[in-house]
Parts: sequence; C-alpha cells; structure tokens
Amino acid sequence: MPHGWIILDKPLGLGSTQAVAAVKRNLREAGYGKKVKVGHGGTLDPLATGILPVALGEATKLAGRMLDATKAYEFTVKFGEETDTLDLEGAVIATSDVRPSRDEVEAVLPRFTGPIEQVPPAYSALKVDGERAYDLARAGVDVQLKTRSVTVFDLQLLNFDSEAGATLLATVSKGTYIRSLARDIAQALGSCGTVTMLRRTRAGPFDLSHAISLDKLNEFGKGAPLEQILLPLEAGLDDIPALNLDPEQARAVRQGRVLTGMPHEDGLYCAYEGTVPVALVQLTDREVRVVRGFNLSDVAE
Repeated sequence: MPHGWIILDKPLGLGSTQAVAAVKRNLREAGYGKKVKVGHGGTLDPLATGILPVALGEATKLAGRMLDATKAYEFTVKFGEETDTLDLEGAVIATSDVRPSRDEVEAVLPRFTGPIEQVPPAYSALKVDGERAYDLARAGVDVQLKTRSVTVFDLQLLNFDSEAGATLLATVSKGTYIRSLARDIAQALGSCGTVTMLRRTRAGPFDLSHAISLDKLNEFGKGAPLEQILLPLEAGLDDIPALNLDPEQARAVRQGRVLTGMPHEDGLYCAYEGTVPVALVQLTDREVRVVRGFNLSDVAE
C-alpha cells in the first residue's frame, strides 16, 4: 500500500472533495483497489487554485496536523464592489466609488499584519447550531459568526492596477479567511472589495515546487510510476527534528511504551528506526511519548 503525499495543484472550479475523488479514481485505475486511505490537508474553495496536500495511507494520520499548518496565499481584491460570498460566486451587496491608490494600499497593510481579529464569511464551512454557515446563508438566513483571533505573519503588495485591483501575498495562521482579510482591507481604505483571484502557494512544508497538475495525476492512472507523483510520509514532517532510535527503542515505541532518559531538548520529534518513520513523539523531561504511531515496520530500509 502506498503511504505519503500527493501535492495537487488544484485547478479552478474543482472542489477539495472532488480532488480527493480524482486521486482515489486514479489509485483504482492503477490497480490499488479501494483499500488505500485518502484524505486532504486543508479545504480549498472551487474558485481557489493551488496547493492541496492529499495524504495516502499512514500519512492520513498527519492530515489534521496539516490543517493546523501555516499557509500562504496570493489573492487579488478588486475595489468598488462587495458580494455576499466575498468572491466572484456571489451577488453584489455593496458598491463604492472609492478607488484607493497603490500608496494607500501599501500604507494600510501594517494594520493587518500580526495578530488580528476577523469575522469569517457567512459563506463558509463553519457550523452554526450544527449546520454549515453556507447552507444557512444560501437559505436566506442572516448568519452572524463570531469574531476570531488569527495571525497574519506577512502581508505584501505584489501588484497594483487601478482597474483590476491589488494583488497581495499573505502568510497566515490556521483559521484565517482570505476573503475576510480582503473585505477588511477594502473597508479600511474607505471602499469595499471582492476577491477575484485566490491561489494557495504554500501549506506547511509544501509549496508549488512539490505540486503536480491534474493531468500529471491522470497519467499515473494510465500507468505512469507512482514515484513520479508521491512524496514520502516524512515530507510532511520536514519542519520537525528527527529522533533516531535503536531497534529495541523502536519496538517499545511501536508498542506505545514510554522511553525514559532521552538526552534531548523537549519538543515534538519524528522518531526513526534507520530510515523508517516510527512515530510522531513528544519529548518532555527526558521522556518520550507517542503522539501518532506509523504502521511502517515492513518498509525496507
């Protein structure tokens, strides 16, 4: 069974669930049947493109961690109109004659860098009383979502056009809504705005250099080697230091036992036996405890 990551450059118009379905279909066509676990590490709207990490096999145990990872987006906000969805999918609900200049846009960006508060879009997957906010909004319900704290680590102006608007690059914490960020920037400039382009360029350790197109994915289903598109499980842990175990220690970790007397700094580690990932572990006060074990003991070193 394959274990690892397929980093898809999701095309415009394809939902995240559809992208996962495409991976499953290609796995079946390549002869892997339906036994391989598949999941994605962070939803992308159909109108967004870019990095969609798709986890296979044991890597699905890290999908939740990918959801929490720092992400980067390029996006264009066009000034003068705001839609109910805050993107091109919705209906116009507000207009403004104000068109900010490049200097005005650059001047306001520091206000949206660092810890900020934002209200998520009504058209979002957040749940309100057990129902998705976008389902309620589409049904005509006035959805009121709570303000949330997020962090914008970096915010840069990439391009400015008086007609097309401002194209920005934002590096953000989990839970940040780019559509809300665009709305709030436009409002701070005395205008209103809508996202006309949204592209995820990074998710955790993965960037566009790791990504493959849907066409490349489909080549795998037609017989191209899996190695051409699959990154190893540990590629999703590149930002975590390695902890090398001897065979006896590795056996103990696989059994869920606590290792003691480990002379390392406290923190999260990926434990290895040779080149084989054994577990994601937490080291505290010289004790190692399993956070997430990997069933990869049969992988050849």
